[in-house]
Amino acid sequence: MPVLRTPALDLAFRDTGPAGAPAVLLLHGWPDAARGWDAVVPALVGAGFRVVVPDLRGTGDTVFRSPATLRDGTAAALVRDALDLADGLGLERFSVVGHDWGARAAYQLAVVAPRRVRCAAALALAYQPRGEFSVPSFALARPFWYQWLMFLDAGVEAVRADPVGFAREQWATWSPPGWWDEAEFTATARAFENPAWTDVTLNAYRTRFLPGEPRDPRHDDVRAAVAATERVGVPVLVLHGGADACDPPVTSEGLEPFFDEHRRVVLDGVGHFPHREAPGDVARLVLEHLRRHGR
Repeated sequence: MPVLRTPALDLAFRDTGPAGAPAVLLLHGWPDAARGWDAVVPALVGAGFRVVVPDLRGTGDTVFRSPATLRDGTAAALVRDALDLADGLGLERFSVVGHDWGARAAYQLAVVAPRRVRCAAALALAYQPRGEFSVPSFALARPFWYQWLMFLDAGVEAVRADPVGFAREQWATWSPPGWWDEAEFTATARAFENPAWTDVTLNAYRTRFLPGEPRDPRHDDVRAAVAATERVGVPVLVLHGGADACDPPVTSEGLEPFFDEHRRVVLDGVGHFPHREAPGDVARLVLEHLRRHGR
């Protein structure tokens, strides 16, 4: 797997398809890995797109260059990594498709780099105007137990003691039973053995509501741009699983006023990992979006 050196990372990625074709970045979510896109990539490449799939920071073969670098897991850091990757590959313009964490980064890329992002697609996560986190209703807070756990020192210790077991609980509960098998989880979980995976995970969640959690100031420009922008001017496709038990589809309803161009599709019977659970539907819908906006 090739590696691109950025200011913070040795960033591993897969690059498939013609070098001169319209480029698409596929950004995976948490807890997942680049291999989660494997069933979608061939359709995009076959349709004439160049597909670039990075290991997000702290995942798989992407490693921090310095032990002194803060293991910032916020969306702003993921946005900067994606832009560094695009710069390093000479991609002046590109489309972006993201799942979960990758979806949040895709929205924010569309906000901070509208002249570079042709279009965006977001799986399983609603847009957050200005990037603001708010405490959800009690009903919606219930499936977020894993987040509240990480706000406690004892919870942090538990996650550090068994990060793969922690990830397994999310796979076991976020989608209808039977969507994954042990072999695939084991193969994916190798990406969670990255020495920075737990630190990046903890930082990503603890910074949401714990004001004392550190953030890398190198990404403050991204944070400021997101905080100053409410409306997305880039065409966006939202794909949400109708059976998502982590972020139910109600969370992405009624957000049309925040987009210049927006299409939302709910996939019946699909949980939190649409690209894994219904790759054919996801590839078809994403390709429709890319053919219209991504060339």
